[in-house]
Amino acid sequence: MPQAPLRETALPDLPEEPLGHGLKQRHLTMLGLGGVIGAGLFVGSGGGIAVAGPGIIVSYLLAGALAMLVMRMLGEMAAAMPASGSFSVHAERAMGRWAGFSVGWLYWFLLVVVLAVEATGAAKIANGWAPGVPQWAWVLIFMVVFTVSNLAAVRNFGEFEFWFAALKVFAIVAFLVLGGLAVFGLLPDTDPVGLTNLTGQGGFLPNGWEGVVSGVLAVIFAFGGLEVVTIAAAESDDPARSVSRAVRSAVWRILLFYIGSMAVIVTLLPWDSLEPGQSPYVAVLDSIGIPSAGQIMNIVVFVALLSALNANLYGSSRMVFSLAERGEAPQGLLKVSGGGVPRRAVLASVAFGFVSVVLNLLWPESVFLYMLNAVGAVLLFVWTLIAVSQLLLRRRIERETPERLVLRMWAFPYLTWLALAGMAAVLVLMLFDDSARTQVLWSAGATALVLLVAWVREIRARRS
Repeated sequence: MPQAPLRETALPDLPEEPLGHGLKQRHLTMLGLGGVIGAGLFVGSGGGIAVAGPGIIVSYLLAGALAMLVMRMLGEMAAAMPASGSFSVHAERAMGRWAGFSVGWLYWFLLVVVLAVEATGAAKIANGWAPGVPQWAWVLIFMVVFTVSNLAAVRNFGEFEFWFAALKVFAIVAFLVLGGLAVFGLLPDTDPVGLTNLTGQGGFLPNGWEGVVSGVLAVIFAFGGLEVVTIAAAESDDPARSVSRAVRSAVWRILLFYIGSMAVIVTLLPWDSLEPGQSPYVAVLDSIGIPSAGQIMNIVVFVALLSALNANLYGSSRMVFSLAERGEAPQGLLKVSGGGVPRRAVLASVAFGFVSVVLNLLWPESVFLYMLNAVGAVLLFVWTLIAVSQLLLRRRIERETPERLVLRMWAFPYLTWLALAGMAAVLVLMLFDDSARTQVLWSAGATALVLLVAWVREIRARRS
């Protein structure tokens, strides 16, 4: 697509954010930890185990390493240039308005569509607990509660996410402790399991490296959500310091939680004994005699879904507000409350979220399925633009304002190029995977449409 040449002007001074600054370091730290611990891990990991067997450990290691590289790149740019639009602002500064427009609107669309999945999933669980309340009513309750929370003050979002994330982190740590004790036979009525389940049933790689690759495709999108911490950093008292500390503390702990969990699961249970659609966490807790394991995990998944809903509503509102700040969205969205909350941006995001929920409830296998496919691979496109932005901006920051580099990407530029190669490889593999090809093609179509709109806007701007 034609684009304006990169401008080698000095990086602009960091503008004062008109939004509130109610987020504390503890909010960002816990958001960094809990942002990627969701239903995709607690339930969706079963699909990865089904195709990779014990090799799912390698799959999570590869997918997690890629996600952590992206998180480090995001952290470097967010610490150097904190902004409510985060990587959308960075893409604009690195490549031009078309890039900021494209990545911003793609990410907003991704969040408001996925929001519907999370609201519906949480409503299904709540409906199981209280069948007298219809599913649509639960969706309405959740959407209203979190809309009010996000309209009130940013600290409300921070507090909700802090406690949601704390519960998820506690659940993971408790699972790792109980599972580790069971592995070594230190729990009542348990014996050491040894390596039987890792080497039996076809070995560590029962489906070969092809299974590991399929496992990567099954789990890579579970790491989506790490981006929100860099968006939220702009509303903290000391954005640069806060985001750098949050990223540093989150990186190795997230890998520990994911890979440690998978190691416990496939060590304790034969990988082919897990039932399709069942949470492997529930299966492990049942096997070691934890009472009401299914209900316990239902509560954790319920909290994870509400946490993601809350974070997506927050992230989408700040992204569309940032787009409006740069003239890429309606200027009416710039209205900020006395407490520094972009209320119109929140309402615009939740309004489209409500539309997505209705489509999901009425036509989950037709209209909404097309929308879901259209955002299926968008996260990888967003990550790609993040990596390209970091590659371009790092040199400029080093040359013009090196003091802003309080957090640096590891082994730059080699690991940035490695991350780009990894994302390209995942997209290619998805094209050759029957179950993922549709998502790539629909997402590519949605991306092409947004790029076309950006190109038309560029042409009009040059002519005016």
